[in-house]
Amino acid sequence: MSSPAPVSRWIALLGVAIASFVGCLDFTIVNTAIPDIQRALAATVGETQWIVTIFVMALSAFMVVGGRLADLYGRRRMLQGGLVLFALASLGAGLAGTVGQLVAFRFVQGLGAAVLYTASAAIVAEAFPEAERGRAIGLLFAGNGLGLALGPVAGGILVALWGWRGVFLINLPFLALSGLLCGLSVRESRDPAPGGIDWPGLALLVPGMLLLLFGISRIPDAGWTAPGTTGSILGGAVLLAAFLQVEARASAPLIRLDLFANGLFREAAIATVALAFFYCAAFFMMPLYLSDIRRIAPVQVGLALLPTTALVALSSPVVGRLVDRGGPRPLLRAGLALLAGSAAVQTLFTAETPLPLLLAGFALMGLGWGCVLGPSTVAAIGAVGEAAGGVAMGVSWTLHNLGGALGLALASAVYRAAEPAGPAAGYHAGMGFLVAVTVGALLVTVWLGRGRRAVLQP
Repeated sequence: MSSPAPVSRWIALLGVAIASFVGCLDFTIVNTAIPDIQRALAATVGETQWIVTIFVMALSAFMVVGGRLADLYGRRRMLQGGLVLFALASLGAGLAGTVGQLVAFRFVQGLGAAVLYTASAAIVAEAFPEAERGRAIGLLFAGNGLGLALGPVAGGILVALWGWRGVFLINLPFLALSGLLCGLSVRESRDPAPGGIDWPGLALLVPGMLLLLFGISRIPDAGWTAPGTTGSILGGAVLLAAFLQVEARASAPLIRLDLFANGLFREAAIATVALAFFYCAAFFMMPLYLSDIRRIAPVQVGLALLPTTALVALSSPVVGRLVDRGGPRPLLRAGLALLAGSAAVQTLFTAETPLPLLLAGFALMGLGWGCVLGPSTVAAIGAVGEAAGGVAMGVSWTLHNLGGALGLALASAVYRAAEPAGPAAGYHAGMGFLVAVTVGALLVTVWLGRGRRAVLQP
């Protein structure tokens, strides 16, 4: 199938990028509003934590399903459905009267975002020829980085002007604009390979993922040995093990296990897991360092994090062009090295660390993030070809979100174990842990990424 006309595909990219921008904005903007939500709805700290956690759980559990539905029934159709679902959930969250209602609508937001994330990259990959695909996906993820960068600042402004409800209601005009642009420019595409929904696999995957993530989310507060923690993790692991057995025999599996026979896909998967592990853990610890050790105001905390989030947006288009020229592998490895360097610099931070060194450490993280985010997407889709791009994206993003949940839980445990010796000790231990994990991931990608480069047939 030929690519759409140049003007039309750039309009499609803009429409899809706006949807991705809103999804990423919700990650950082909601955290800013948590204190106001807690006061307004008389919620406990544990209840408000679920406002963030439940979104990630839904996103992770339904990512593969969303990709498969998009490949089977049409990416344009699923994108439009995802936009409507996300908009209705945003409206419901903005009007919620209790914390329980808000958590429920955040779960629905996660379902909508799972469709948006998997369909959007597949749509962009299909719309652009191979020579321009890296640049286009780089621009798509620049929108993601912009959302992450603006979230903390925009959240503070919206809460001051309209209260916490504004951080959800602000989504509606952006989603309407995205729907209009996509409706005018995105053409329908799907996976031409036969097959339907793997219902037995679906019945094992979704509860398995939810149980596993629920258990992981309990580790920082309840500990590894709490019955609810171990029971959930073991139950999720058993269901996911059974899922893999079902998938190995399924005629149209939700997760194509043959993807992992491709060296490029393996390297992309390891890199995206390591990236999410890193930034979810680092974004937990960096604000604590800024507020508890350096003693700066909340608004200044958001501004101090801008070198990280803004550089994700600024570097992604440049990284995309480099991918078009030399492929994704060199950028993936460079990104992991930059992330490890950022954590290493941050192990040196004290209350008196000079501002240039602090900003340099945070900037290295943003550059590393940008070097992994887009190239891992290009590599995942390139491993299977654009026809089955939704499935590849679903697998890749599911692994990404699992990595993030695990990183947050484990880094929190390391931080809290060392914290009795002082906040700085906890911070240094956590960042040292991230150095070890990221260097390990880099070595593994070099070792396992030596497989063939050939594209697997859809």
